[in-house]
Amino acid sequence: MSKDTDNVLQISRSWDAYQTECPTRLVLNRIADKWAVLVLGLLESETKRFSALQREIGGISQKMLTQTLRGLERDGLIARTIYPTVPPKVEYTITPLGKTLVGLLAALRVWSETHIEEVQQAQSNYDKAEQASSAETVKGVRTVRF
Repeated sequence: MSKDTDNVLQISRSWDAYQTECPTRLVLNRIADKWAVLVLGLLESETKRFSALQREIGGISQKMLTQTLRGLERDGLIARTIYPTVPPKVEYTITPLGKTLVGLLAALRVWSETHIEEVQQAQSNYDKAEQASSAETVKGVRTVRF
């Protein structure tokens, strides 16, 4: 094979998440989910059972955790192992593909924890300005002040 042929074979299909039909949007949808971020963060360091994940992720329902785990497994980000015991023992672990994502998700989580006060202040300012301007309309144009 020529050098040009080798290069063509190594280049994967070019995806563009800004295009309506691009399948990468499905992946973005999954990894932008708060529950997926938290599950992957917990599985980064060790394998866990369902009950441990539910206990460690405050506020997640059994149904939502089940849906999240199934979606992450379907996308190849986590693996489920069922042990033939009574009752069955099920464990979840992060896959090599999932490990490629946890650093990015951890950065988002840390950013969120670091800047939550600023975000809450911005939300409060917006809500106050929205309330004040709801009655203030000039020639059909509503203005919002910060």
